Amino acid sequence: MPKRTTRTRGRLAALAATAVAVAVAVAGGTAVAGPAGAATGAEEPAGTRAATQRALDGLVAAGMPGVAAETRTPGGKWFGSSGYADTGTQRKRTADDHFRAGSITKTFVATTLLQLEAEGKLSLDDSVERRLPGVVKGNGYDANKITIRQLLNHTSGVHDMVYTPEWDKDMNGPGFFEHRYDVKTPQEVIAYGLKYGPDFEPGKGWNYSNTGFVLAGMVIEKVTGKPYASEIERRIVKPLGLKETTFPGTDPKLPAPHPVGYSKLYVQNPGPEIHDATEYRPSWSGATGEVVSTSGDLNRFYGALLQGKLLPRKQLDAMLTTVETGQHFRYGLGIMSRKLTCGTTVWGHDGVVWGSLSGAAVTRDGRNALTFNINGDWLEQSPPFENMFEGAFCGTTAKTPGKPAALGPLNR
Repeated sequence: MPKRTTRTRGRLAALAATAVAVAVAVAGGTAVAGPAGAATGAEEPAGTRAATQRALDGLVAAGMPGVAAETRTPGGKWFGSSGYADTGTQRKRTADDHFRAGSITKTFVATTLLQLEAEGKLSLDDSVERRLPGVVKGNGYDANKITIRQLLNHTSGVHDMVYTPEWDKDMNGPGFFEHRYDVKTPQEVIAYGLKYGPDFEPGKGWNYSNTGFVLAGMVIEKVTGKPYASEIERRIVKPLGLKETTFPGTDPKLPAPHPVGYSKLYVQNPGPEIHDATEYRPSWSGATGEVVSTSGDLNRFYGALLQGKLLPRKQLDAMLTTVETGQHFRYGLGIMSRKLTCGTTVWGHDGVVWGSLSGAAVTRDGRNALTFNINGDWLEQSPPFENMFEGAFCGTTAKTPGKPAALGPLNR
């Protein structure tokens, strides 16, 4: 769910100033070799549960309908909530709630591609043209110059499909009600983005691109001959026992129990009207944002990932090699890193889709984890959101509440 970087000449010029650093990282620069930050996660910082609860309450005070969080530390699990799963019945959020985790899907996709690399079935430096011949072409694109690595760390320059007038018309505002039950193929989804030229030359900038991860899912399918979701389930979901994690494909419903997904439909300036957006067909998101899960399952996934249970050391180091984004986080291969005010660096991803906004993070040693979900989608990077990480990993809500930020289009 990273906030969108603006597409202006000034922004691109600023990105050009970091091009050298980006190029070094993309080419395989210094990877994170061990636990990062002042705290490794071996001990739970004092006061984190109380601070996490304050952060939950702060999100509801900022106007969200409900929020739930689960932490996992060497001292055990903790669950907290605030607000409601259903504001009409005043049903509370629970630790068993299933929710759409949006772009947290990207970490699953990247992990699968890194496993395939470890098995010698592909290289991250393979071109998109080699793996998906003829798929990315025209409008200034040269797929021979775009690598799988660049898809995974958003340095490909491929235009983000959700930042197009066509996507805005079809799936934001009133278009959502007309098209939410449409079934989309990956080719139809990426066509939104590929209609527009690249944002920059591959490897020479950074812009979050959902289109790139739909392409990454297509690479998995091309290499394995199987749907990307079935590969993720075989390689990650089943081995880790993530029994509540699913890739629903075209099924618009959520497993029970689940909160109501409240949405302002991502209009550029959200008004007061709130809609029930719980149901839609996840093929609109696909490999960039399809996964449905629970807080417990996602904590288990990120913990296992950072502890090296899913990837060999070489591939995990590659995943954690980050590039500059010009924002409050750095980005690896399908994973974000945040350096918090207490000095701890945490790894994970955010995700927002219609009616759902989530965050997941874990310390570098994989021992301290947090996953939270808001059953609303109109609050993004304003301080109450970041306070969840500060509370769970630092024991403080250091960032003061501010005006909720207007959220851009779906699928961050």
